[in-house]
Amino acid sequence: MNAVIDRVALYAKLVRLDKPIGTLLLLWPTLWALWIAADGRPSVKLIVIFSLGTLLMRSAGCAINDYADRDFDLHVERTKNRPLTSGKISTKEALAVAGVLALLAFLLVLQTNALTVALSFPALFIAVSYPYTKRFFAITQAYLGVAFGFGIPMAFAAQTGAVPTLAWIMLLANVFWAIAYDTEYAMVDRNDDVKLGLNTSALLFAEYDVAAVMICYALEIGIMAMIGLSLGFGWIYYVGLAVAAAMMAYHYFLIRNRDRAKCFYAFRHNNWVGGVIFAGIVAHYTIK
Repeated sequence: MNAVIDRVALYAKLVRLDKPIGTLLLLWPTLWALWIAADGRPSVKLIVIFSLGTLLMRSAGCAINDYADRDFDLHVERTKNRPLTSGKISTKEALAVAGVLALLAFLLVLQTNALTVALSFPALFIAVSYPYTKRFFAITQAYLGVAFGFGIPMAFAAQTGAVPTLAWIMLLANVFWAIAYDTEYAMVDRNDDVKLGLNTSALLFAEYDVAAVMICYALEIGIMAMIGLSLGFGWIYYVGLAVAAAMMAYHYFLIRNRDRAKCFYAFRHNNWVGGVIFAGIVAHYTIK
């Protein structure tokens, strides 16, 4: 029995159940879209489907990421003790875990409509292919933004049966947000990535990395403000954006000296950025 418990604990660590930040960064923009698509009244069924689906697909993505990066992770202090990299579980086990989780997520999607099901296939491809983009794509964080934001068009599709231009504009905002927060994350591993020959935005932006992060934050807030204007959102929504912008400004003081611990803290703090934007959206529909 203890052996089974230990194995389950390793699988939980593989899929980062002990580190929910990735799930939350996926979930917030999905919930933004779900509330807006439903005019503030999403069904409980869709909230459950997308919340569980986000957890399952983020977990599957972590297993795939560790499989793809297993040889690189050996040479990085922060990742060398991951279950797959350290040899505590096999590559077949990691792939099996990813496959089961992706299948469960697909079963959830089947409870929606044909368009959402169709969108789940490119979503899966993007999630699976993302780890490999580090080998050839100079700004993998943009690809991550698409992967982490694909719940946006899927939420619109599930709620309305269509994917309007608004959904793609929201996805673009999420891409800028992901470039910002994942550049902060990449700043932590900059030296290791140089030695391993991997591509990240922190290396691409070089000495302009801090400026690039702040520009991407500004673009994300600007696009979300334009969305609010186009939808006629009230003042409470902009309070949420203002609080999010203040948090982003705080990140500048955390990352300006490129201290690894502070950059990592700034990355994790983005959970609160996504949360206050969501709170502003919910508040608008509650009091309008």
